[in-house]
Amino acid sequence: MFGFLKRLFGNNSDQLTDFISRGAVILDVRTPAEFKAGHVPKAINIPVDQVQAKINTIKGYNKPVITCCASGARSGAAAGILRAAGIEVVNGGPWQSVNAVVAA
Repeated sequence: MFGFLKRLFGNNSDQLTDFISRGAVILDVRTPAEFKAGHVPKAINIPVDQVQAKINTIKGYNKPVITCCASGARSGAAAGILRAAGIEVVNGGPWQSVNAVVAA
């Protein structure tokens, strides 16, 4: 199973696995409607256009952050915002990809 995930996600799965093992917060940056239609268990929904305004809340988790969305574009933008604020973050890409690593 791990070999399949490694081929599917490349080195990113190793980083996701590391973050998950350290209790990372999974931040889903899609719209509330998209989130409601399906998401990673225990993920927190903060739409990408609200991430900057919620920096202090996110910093308050005191944990690394994995961002995810539908395709990886919005989560990449959110990861950039968080990284610039000094938060340890990785762009997990599509939420289904993050969910596959969480479930493994």
